[in-house]
Amino acid sequence: MRIGIVAGEASGDLLGSHLVRALKEKLPEVEFVGIGGPKMQSAGVTSLFPMEKLAVMGYVEVLKRYFQITAIRRKLIRHFKSNPPDIFIGVDAPDFNLDLERALKKSGIPTIHYVSPSIWAWRGERIHKIRKSCTKVLALFPFEKELYDKAGIDADYVGHPLADMLPESADRAAMRRNMKLPLDAKIFAFLPGSRQSELQYMADTFIQTAMLVREKWPDAKFLVPLASRETRTLFEEAIYRNHAEGIAFTLFFGHAVDAMTASDIVLVASGTATLEAALLKRPMVITYKMAPLTYRLKKRKKYQPYVGLPNILSGKFVVPELLQDDATPENLARALINLMQDEAVVRKLEAMFAEMQHSLKQNTAEKASLAILPLLT
Repeated sequence: MRIGIVAGEASGDLLGSHLVRALKEKLPEVEFVGIGGPKMQSAGVTSLFPMEKLAVMGYVEVLKRYFQITAIRRKLIRHFKSNPPDIFIGVDAPDFNLDLERALKKSGIPTIHYVSPSIWAWRGERIHKIRKSCTKVLALFPFEKELYDKAGIDADYVGHPLADMLPESADRAAMRRNMKLPLDAKIFAFLPGSRQSELQYMADTFIQTAMLVREKWPDAKFLVPLASRETRTLFEEAIYRNHAEGIAFTLFFGHAVDAMTASDIVLVASGTATLEAALLKRPMVITYKMAPLTYRLKKRKKYQPYVGLPNILSGKFVVPELLQDDATPENLARALINLMQDEAVVRKLEAMFAEMQHSLKQNTAEKASLAILPLLT
């Protein structure tokens, strides 16, 4: 039995790896082939192309790699049509995977999209494309299934795997001891994104923000997990460019959860990492920058006033969001300092995030694998 599977970025690599392992427990001889990062490859996926080739976001940024990305998709379609898998699973990356899924579904291969595209936040018209592309959708948030039921699309709510994976109580002191960090220091986790395009727009802003925070607390420390050698290089170049070698930055390959666990406050680029921070019960400031044209186009198509998952799931602003022109070092530093100094707000956020985890904790990989099995048999 063969399963095709494609993930396009670090968060999808994590989701895909857990799903692959859950399916292998039930079908030990199954083979997985497609595109995956290091976690999926470690779980047993044969990756035909580097996942980093797909890890780009935004209209302008995608245009720069358009021919490379479409060439990869054409080659995948040819490969899967010549060697048909029993099913195909697209893990997130809807702009890439939905077109791939549509082509494979037309050729008779059942297709599953794991992680509902955020049609409830923007680009709701994509639901018609989803209907043509997907045999089944696996949704991570409870309110999504109702949208698909109304549209006549087969969908299952499976919960969010991060709620299963992350501890209900993250021990800051133990993590600091483990990382040899002072227990009483002001420590910030800075997560500028997993894509190279995100670092190109945000690395300087993050570093300049740290410089301003350090004016308030000279001994403040900054933990910066980065997803790849390329993104680490971009951040290091920005440190030198801003003459910030004296700032206490500690750079990691991965280890985002460890960095957030050890921190007091998180500055995070909008995306899955915002949910990780919430499930770790860490107060945060959400930010994002992209090409100006991309931002204008996305802003016109969004339906909600917020972009961060903690705010979307709460239905209101519970943590600050500073985007594009508002994402200045001065604004970000002020927001971080305000959070650090407001213990009442921090306690309120911790209680709210605990309720969020309880709602999303569904043993996701198991539920997702059980939803997929009927299509395999």
